[in-house]
This record gives sequence, C-alpha cells and structure tokens, in this order.
Amino acid sequence: MDDALLTLLRSVDTPTVCNAIETAEGRRGFNRFTRGTVMASDPGHRAMVGYARTARIAAVAPSSDPADVVRERRLGYYRHMSEGPRPAVAVVEDVDGDQAIGAYWGEVNTTVHKALGLDGALTNGLMRDLGNLPDGFPVLAGSVGPSHGFVHVVDYAAGATVFGMEVADGELVHGDRHGALVIPTAVIPDLAAAIETLFRAEACILEPARKGPMSYEEFEQAWAAFEAART
Repeated sequence: MDDALLTLLRSVDTPTVCNAIETAEGRRGFNRFTRGTVMASDPGHRAMVGYARTARIAAVAPSSDPADVVRERRLGYYRHMSEGPRPAVAVVEDVDGDQAIGAYWGEVNTTVHKALGLDGALTNGLMRDLGNLPDGFPVLAGSVGPSHGFVHVVDYAAGATVFGMEVADGELVHGDRHGALVIPTAVIPDLAAAIETLFRAEACILEPARKGPMSYEEFEQAWAAFEAART
C-alpha cells in the first residue's frame, strides 16, 4: 500500500471500500466485513486504515495465571502493538462476548496506543471515558461501560474475531462508523482504480437525481448509464 492509496482509503467511507472490492473482484459476494452495529467513539472521524495487530482479552473474571505471567503477557502485548508495519490498527477480541464488562479502551489505554503509532482500535468489547479519549484515535466498540473489570490479555498476535469478522495478524483493515472490513491482498493493486470506477458510475445516477424531480424516462436513462459504467 503506497502513500497515495493510503490517503485515498482514509478519505472514503467503509461502504465505498466494500463496494470497490467487489468492483475490483468483478463479482458480488465479498463477505469479510463486520456484522451488527458498532459504536463509534468519534462518528465524524475519518476512516481508520492499517495492518491488524491482533489480540484477545477477558475481564469478567481474573486470570488464573500467576501475576508475573499476566504482567509479562501484557508487556508482550504492548511490544506487539508497537511493532510491525504502519499504519496499524489494534483489533482486539473480548472473549467474554455478550457478557463483556471490561472497558479496555479508556483514556489511558487509547492514549498509549496512539503514542505507539496505531491508527485506531476495533473491538467487540467496551470503551469508556467518552469525551476524554485522544483526538485522532477512533475506537469502534461493541458497547460502552464504566468499569474495567478484571481485564487482562489472553493472547496476542494469534488473530481475533470481532463482530463475526475473522482477522489475521497483519491483514489490512478499513473501518469507520459503519463497521469494518478486511481488504483482500489480491485487490490492493486494483483498489484505487476500482474506487474511481465506482465514483464515475455513481455520478451517472446521483447527478441527475440531485438536480430535482425527474421523470421515469429520465431515471431509466440515467440508470442504464449507471449500470454500463460500473461493469
């Protein structure tokens, strides 16, 4: 991913990228995206884009491991988050699932992750300290809660499943207030051209529709141009 593509991906929303991937692949059916509704810490923030740094956490009950093991695993987690290709996105699965109570993503942890060079965080778990999270570090979470519970790192660098989407460490992730997706490696060289094709096609229907009332005949003509442009 070069700088031009990164700038482009940060400027468009995740639904656009989802459609562009299908354009690049030449077929419908792309399905590596989140399911359900995410909560965005800053809905107006640009899309987060980066290579996944994955981990799993839990918080309902304390870890059964010795304290020194828990601490070493936590430090290993932060080392992992600080390394690897940039830009990067933290993708952290809360294995407590629907019973999750631990708000791992609060003022302190988000500020630390931003300082370590990450572009944002995607989690099915909780966030808190809304209004005090650092600018420039969006969080997409499953819910909001007041407590950190017994939050601890279960593992890291072994992949994560968030909102039904499996993410391997190092995969390219795009996310915003709509949700997130994994960009297939194979489409990266063609993605910028696919986005431009998508914009040109959509203009065929959006421009006449936005001008005001249109007859069915005008719509039919515009829709035909739209369909021709996107294939």
